[in-house]
Amino acid sequence: MAGEKERAQEQSLRFTVLGPVRAFRGEEQLSTGSPQQRALLAALLLRGGRTATAPELVDALWGDDPPDAAIAALRTYASRLRKAFAPHSDILVSESGGYAVQVGLGALDIDVAESLATEAEKARHSGDRLRAHELIGRALDLWDGEALAGLSGPYATTQRARLSEWQLVLTETRLDLDLELGHHTEVVSELTALTAAHPLRERLRELLMLALYRSGRQAEALAVYNDTRRLLAEDLGVDPCPELSELHQRILQADAELASPVDDRTHAGPSFVRPAQLPATVADFTGRVAFVEELSDELATAEGRVMAVSAVAGIGGVGKTTLAVHVAHAARAHFPDGQLYVDLQGAGPVPAEPNAILGAFLRALGAPDSAIPEGVHERAALYRSMLDGRRVLTLLDNARDAAQVRPLLPGTPGCAALITSRTRMVDLEGAHLVDLDVMSPDEALVLFTRIVGAERVSSERDAAMDVVAACGFLPLAIRIAASRLASRRTWTVSTLARKLANQRRRLDELRAGDLAVRATFELGYGQLEPPQARAFRLLGLADGPDISLAAAAVVLQLDTFDAEELLESLVDASLLESAAPGRYRFHDLVRLYARDRAERHQSATEREAALSRLLSFYLATAARVYAMERPGDRLGDHLAPADHPGLVFPHQGAALDWLFTEADCLLACAQQAASGTTLGRAADLLLAAMDLAESGANAPRYEAVARVVSETAHTVGDTRAEGRARTCLAKVHNLTGRLEEADAEAERALALGSTVEDHVTMGRALTERGIIAHLSRTRWDDAERHFLRAIDAYRAVDDQPGEASALCNLSRAYVEMGRIDSAVDLARQGVRIYGSLGRTLRLANGKYALGIALTGSGSLTHALEQLTEALGLFREHRQPLWEGMTHQRMAEAHLSIGRPAEAATHAEQALALRGIGGEWRRAIVLTLLGKALLELGQNERADACWREALSIHERLGAPEAEDVRGLLAPATAA
Repeated sequence: MAGEKERAQEQSLRFTVLGPVRAFRGEEQLSTGSPQQRALLAALLLRGGRTATAPELVDALWGDDPPDAAIAALRTYASRLRKAFAPHSDILVSESGGYAVQVGLGALDIDVAESLATEAEKARHSGDRLRAHELIGRALDLWDGEALAGLSGPYATTQRARLSEWQLVLTETRLDLDLELGHHTEVVSELTALTAAHPLRERLRELLMLALYRSGRQAEALAVYNDTRRLLAEDLGVDPCPELSELHQRILQADAELASPVDDRTHAGPSFVRPAQLPATVADFTGRVAFVEELSDELATAEGRVMAVSAVAGIGGVGKTTLAVHVAHAARAHFPDGQLYVDLQGAGPVPAEPNAILGAFLRALGAPDSAIPEGVHERAALYRSMLDGRRVLTLLDNARDAAQVRPLLPGTPGCAALITSRTRMVDLEGAHLVDLDVMSPDEALVLFTRIVGAERVSSERDAAMDVVAACGFLPLAIRIAASRLASRRTWTVSTLARKLANQRRRLDELRAGDLAVRATFELGYGQLEPPQARAFRLLGLADGPDISLAAAAVVLQLDTFDAEELLESLVDASLLESAAPGRYRFHDLVRLYARDRAERHQSATEREAALSRLLSFYLATAARVYAMERPGDRLGDHLAPADHPGLVFPHQGAALDWLFTEADCLLACAQQAASGTTLGRAADLLLAAMDLAESGANAPRYEAVARVVSETAHTVGDTRAEGRARTCLAKVHNLTGRLEEADAEAERALALGSTVEDHVTMGRALTERGIIAHLSRTRWDDAERHFLRAIDAYRAVDDQPGEASALCNLSRAYVEMGRIDSAVDLARQGVRIYGSLGRTLRLANGKYALGIALTGSGSLTHALEQLTEALGLFREHRQPLWEGMTHQRMAEAHLSIGRPAEAATHAEQALALRGIGGEWRRAIVLTLLGKALLELGQNERADACWREALSIHERLGAPEAEDVRGLLAPATAA
C-alpha cells in the first residue's frame, strides 16, 4: 500500500505561478501551450478552486478588446489543458457555463507560500525568530523570477502587481527578522540595492538606516534619512513618515536600545543564544566548604546590583579551577542566560589575547563573524552591549594579570565574572579577592579516599595521611598520587607512602610555589615506564598550544599507532590532556616539569633533534599544501631539505583544513626554530605557510613570527634566512595596507637576496616592490622596472607560476599607466600559464588581473565574467581578503556600465568581509560606494562615505585624500 501511495504522489500534478506558469507531473514538466492558454490556467489557479464564468475569463484574458471567437478560444484552451493533464484531466471541471481548477493541498506554489508565511507569523509571535526567518526564506525561495512571467491581459497584469507587492512585503519581513537576529552587517548590501530599486519605499529606508547604525556606520544611516527627505519632498511634496522621523531622532541621540537586536525575554525561542561552556565539574569534589559558601554568596547577589567580580588566587595545583567550576555549576540557576568559559593560559609563555577571546565570546553569544569588529576596544564594547540586560556568568580561568582580564569583564548588572589566577589581583577594581590555600589534612584524606576507595584506605589510615602530607596537601598532587594507586591494584597504601618518602623529603621546599608542583609531578613521572617517560620529556619541548597525533609521532620517531598508545597512557596518568580526538596538550605547569626532566635526562643533541624533526614535519607538510594550492610552483625545489616526507592529503580541502587547524602550532614551531641550525628552515616554513597570512585569518601572529625570524637571522648573519623572512614581512605589510613598511622590508629583502643570489627572495621582493610602487599611484616607472626584473628572476629558475604572477601584476600597473592593450595581453599570458596548471588559487589571481585589464579596455561584460570566476575560486580556497578585493573590482566594473545598484551591492559586500586590506583599502571601497550611492540619488549617504574615507586617508597621509576632497567639494558648494 505504501508503494502505491508513493507512486500516486509521484504522478500527482503541481503548478507554479510565482514565476512562469508551469505544470508538473512528478518531476516532468508538462506542456501548457501558448501564452493565452497559460493565462487561462493562471486565471483559474488563482481563484482557489472557485468557478470562473466564461465572461469573467474573457475579460481576464482580453479585457475590453476580445476577439470575435473568444468563447470558442476558451473551449479550445480548456480542451488542450485537459489533454496535457491526463490522466488527471478531471481537475479542470466545467460547470455553470464556466471553468474551475481543483488542485490538491500543497500542489500550487502560491498556496505553499501563503502557508509558510502564516506559520512564520505564528513563530514570530511566539518569539521563535529563527524559525520565522527560515519559514519566510522558504516562502521567498518559491519565487522563480517575476510572477506570471510572460503573460499579458488585464488579470495577469493586476495579479502580477499584487504578487510583486506581496513578495516585497515578505522580503521586508525577512530583513526585519535579520535585524532582530543581529545580522545587520550582512543585510546592508541587499538593502542598499532594494532602496535603489524602490526609492520611495520608506520601510526599506528605515531598515537600511537601522542596519547601518548597528554596523557602526552612523553617519551613513543619517545620510539615508536626509536622502529620503529630499527625495520625498522633490517627488511627492511630503515629509518622511513618523516612524522614519522617530528613528532618525533616536540615531541622533545614540539611543542605546537601537544598538542591538530586540531581546524579548517573554518567549523561549532560539533567537537568543545561551552559551553553556562550563567544563564538567569533578564528581569527587571535596571540602572547600568555606570557600564555596563565600563565592556562592557573591554570585547569588549578582542580580540587581553592579556586576560581581570574584578573583581566586593561589599557587599552581592548589585547585583554583576545580573550585571555580564547581561553584559556577552550583550558581547556574542565578544566570539563566548562559555561562561563558575560557582558559586564558596566563601561566604559559604566550597568554591568550583578549581580542581573540572576545571574538570567541561574541560568536558564542550569537554574533555572526561579519558583525564582529577588529579592535579589542570595539569588541569589548559590543560584548558588553550584548550582555546588557542579561544574566550571564563568565569564568575566566588561569589569568595572567588584571590587564588581561579587564576587557573580558561583562560590566553590567546581573552578570558576574569568576576569575582564577596565580597572582592576587589587588589592582582589579571592585573585585572580591579570595586566597586559596592547600587543603586541610582532613579534606585531603577525604579526597584521597574517594579516589582510591574506602576499603584500601581504612586499614592503612596512617599511611594514607603520610601520602597526603608528602603531597603537601596540594589537591593536584593528591589526585595524581591517588590515581596512580587506584590503577595499581597490587600496591598497598604503605607502598605508595614509602615511595613518596624515598623520593621527596624536602617538604619545607614544597611550600615555595613551583617546587610544590614539581614534587607532585615527580610522583606520576616516577611511575612511568621508560618509553612513557621519554615521550613525556620530548613532547614537553614543543611550544605549540597543543600537538596533533601525527606531529607527536614524528617527535617520538614512532608510527601513529604506537604513539597514540603512549599518549593515551600519559592521559591516564594525568600528565597529558586529550584536547580533542587526535590532539593532546600539557597543562602549563606539567609542560614546565616535562621540560625540566628533558633537560636533566636528554642531551642537548637529543632535544635539538626532536624539535628539528617537528620542524621538518611542519615544513614538508606545509610545502605539500602549498604545492597542492599552486601546481607548478617551484618554491618547493628551493626550500631547505626536510627529513620527513610530510602528510599526504586526499584532496585540496583536507590540505587546507590541516594548514588552518595547525596554524598556531606551526607558527609556534617556526618561532621556536628561529635559532642555530634550524633558522633557515624556520624562514622556509613561513614561505610555505604564506596562505596563513594571505587569508588574513592568522596575519598578526604570522607577522610576529616573521619579525622574530628576520631579526634573529640579522643578528647571527644568516643572509638567506633574513631575506626570506623579510619578504614575508613585506607581504603582510602590503596586504594590510602599510605600504611604507612593506617597501622598506622588500627593499632590504631584495638587497639580501641579491647578495646570496637567492632567486626566491629576489623574485618575491621585486614583485612586492612592484606592487607597492603601483599602489603608490605615482611610481609607475619603478613598478614596471621591478616587475620586469621579477619576471627575469622567475624565468631564471623556471618558476612558471611566479612568472605568471609578475606578468599579472605588471598588467595591473599598465592599466593605471593607460597601456591597456599591453595590460590585457600580459594578463592573458598569465591566465594561460595558470590555466595550464589547473584550477588553482593562482588562477583566481590571474582572472582577477584580467578582469581589471578588461575593465580598463571597456570590455566590461567579459571583465565581469573573469571577476565572477575569480570570486568563486577565492571562496573555494578560503581567501576572504581577496574576495573583498574582487568585490571592489566588480563594483568598479558595474559602475562603469551604469549599474550603480549592483556596484553598491558589491562595495557593501567588500566592506562586510572586513580586513580587506587594511584601512587604506577600506577607504578606497568607501569612496567607490559613495560614487554608486550618488548615482542612486542617495547624496547624503554618499557624502557620509566620502567623509569617512577622507578621514582615513588623512590619518594615513595617503595621496588619495585629495581625490576625495574633490568629490566632497561639489556637495559642500551645493
